[in-house]
Amino acid sequence: MTGPLVPFREIVLKVHSRCDLACDHCYIYEHADQSWRTRPKAISDEAISWTALRLAEHAKSHALPSVSVILHGGEPLLAGPARLRRVCEELTRALDGVAGLDLRIHTNGLQLGPRYLDLFDEYDVGVGISLDGDKSANDRHRRFADGRTSHPLVLRAVDLLRQDRYRHLYLGLLCTIDVANDPVRVYDALTELEPPRIDFLLPHATWDDPPARPDGSPTAYADWILTIFDRWNQRGRNVPVRLFESVLSTLGGGPSLTESLGLAPTDLVVVETDGTLEQVDSLKSAYEGAAATGFDVFTHAFDDVAAHPGVRARQLGLAGVSETCRQCPVVRSCGGGLYTHRYSSRNDFDNTSVYCTDLEALIRGIEERTASSSVSLAVTDPGVLMAEHQDVTRTLLADVHRELGGRGGEAWDEAWELASALEERSEALDAVYGHPYTYTWLRDCRTALREERPGAVGRALRLPAYLAAAAVRAGLDVPVRVPYRVGTLRLPTLGELRLTGPDRDGTAEVRGAEEGFRLRLDGRAPRLVSSAGESAGWRPVRTLGGDGTPALRLDDLDPYRDCFGVPVRERLGAEEAALWSARIAGAWDLLRRTAPEQAAQAADCLTTLTPLASGRPSAHGHGFGALGIALAGTPEELASALLRGYRRARLHALLEVTDLYAQDGWWRHPAPWQDAPVTASELLAGAYERVGLVAFEPEAADHARRALETLERAAELTVSGQALVEDLWKETGRG
Repeated sequence: MTGPLVPFREIVLKVHSRCDLACDHCYIYEHADQSWRTRPKAISDEAISWTALRLAEHAKSHALPSVSVILHGGEPLLAGPARLRRVCEELTRALDGVAGLDLRIHTNGLQLGPRYLDLFDEYDVGVGISLDGDKSANDRHRRFADGRTSHPLVLRAVDLLRQDRYRHLYLGLLCTIDVANDPVRVYDALTELEPPRIDFLLPHATWDDPPARPDGSPTAYADWILTIFDRWNQRGRNVPVRLFESVLSTLGGGPSLTESLGLAPTDLVVVETDGTLEQVDSLKSAYEGAAATGFDVFTHAFDDVAAHPGVRARQLGLAGVSETCRQCPVVRSCGGGLYTHRYSSRNDFDNTSVYCTDLEALIRGIEERTASSSVSLAVTDPGVLMAEHQDVTRTLLADVHRELGGRGGEAWDEAWELASALEERSEALDAVYGHPYTYTWLRDCRTALREERPGAVGRALRLPAYLAAAAVRAGLDVPVRVPYRVGTLRLPTLGELRLTGPDRDGTAEVRGAEEGFRLRLDGRAPRLVSSAGESAGWRPVRTLGGDGTPALRLDDLDPYRDCFGVPVRERLGAEEAALWSARIAGAWDLLRRTAPEQAAQAADCLTTLTPLASGRPSAHGHGFGALGIALAGTPEELASALLRGYRRARLHALLEVTDLYAQDGWWRHPAPWQDAPVTASELLAGAYERVGLVAFEPEAADHARRALETLERAAELTVSGQALVEDLWKETGRG
């Protein structure tokens, strides 16, 4: 097993090995591993001290910002207040100045009272309580050894936690699922206690000892959980439920939020009452000694456990699940299920989960219920995509402001204040923030500032030029001090002015005016500059189109237009610009006749065309709306290039505002257009482009359909990615 060690960020510390309940579903006392019988009841002072030392050593060597320690058992409150105080003191002292400490305790609540809660308040120990629902549900398993109910005592503990003085310690409730219980009654009973969070846990089971299925249904647990999901949804998701949040997160391309789902590597280690170091506790359900490592805190560092083959096996992501799981479309969400639940004496852990059918039904059920609200509107609505991309540009500007951290001086402060004022007239800024190369400039600025490149601050100080362009476009008589360099004043989206005079670098005052803008240099009388056409040193950004062709800026001036991966053309002469206009008009007319829907979409979205010297653009460092293109030989070739460029730009813009896939590169897929397999992102990009080119490239149709068939089975796609694939199918004619 290769790769760096994954440090432990969560430590389960067993402070007592016995319990005051006799729950018949407890994996510690009722399942395969019975090692609790030979362990001391309470953790010793020596084991506490060595645990604190090892944890601090581990946190320091891996530069961990924080670690979580969960006090566990048995029943941890049986250790008593004095021993628990010793644990809290030792851990707090050892981690002080090394890493943040998140202390928690997982208890059945029977012993919980003010003397414990006052101690937990002193050391900020969060409290999670096990409760399986209403009285009848809880009494099914959580009883005393003589059969008495524990339910009233647990409710008393929760009531204490809900008091104002202790409520900040209340972490939530942990409920082990039993499908014989009524799911709605269970959920309602739990939510009545106002928990900050609910965890629903599948009972530990293996292929050798499978879970109970009273009605024989292969999806009994999924059906039970989905009933609660519907209740949770109907009530406005009034309490966080970790299981649901984890599935929704992974469906949207985010991380798993629980060890029992997803492909994230394990980062948990257990310290038993005798100081032995073990793997995750649930392994005790598999077989005797399954959790053992052979290490202890007295003679071994946590890194020794992190390198243990059993731990490493749960850190392999996709490579750590069975071959069946690797081919399953929902594996990115379920992750093969909890490692313990895969065990069989025949194949060890190289199996699907014993809850496989439930997990698939659960994930697909949640996906079906939430797809319409989870899919990004940008996938289906180009107008939303453009608006969200403008929001990205505004966010980039805020990032640049934060990265500057005052280094921009008075010039930046003045510009930032003006930008804030102009936001009240947002339409004045929309055209400038919506310009594709504004995004390019801001992204470049942010990177340069973060990497502390020479001249980074100077790049950011171009902001006044963008604000001046906004003021001119809106005709606002607002003075904007704009720096100019090498005798050229640049106003993005509008053009550039060649200045005369001895000063090649300086600052000019620009004000919007009805005919263009007023310019004042070095205290001289202002002069009016018309922005409508070329005049007296003014070179405007010209417009292509008209007469049925969409109006596009012919931007061959912006210094940030060189972002296509191939050389851009310098300023076109008047005759050549006229040629471009005529050729683009001809290609657009062909597009309207052969691919009218796509032509209409592109006309609504494209704003800027930049002439390229040659070749296909291979990079997309610009915002949405830009198209870099070289004049192709025939109208068909030029129309195809326009369409290809538009679709590439739109897909790139989608990826900027929503997640279409996750864990890209973990799988490889056949690509109909080449021999070598590709990633999901490459396959989606190829399919997206080829679906649009069917009218011009006959072989594109077959390639696109075969790629989409593969993508339908791809585990990497999020709900938004799946919606995009569905839209592509519709474009091919398959509804």
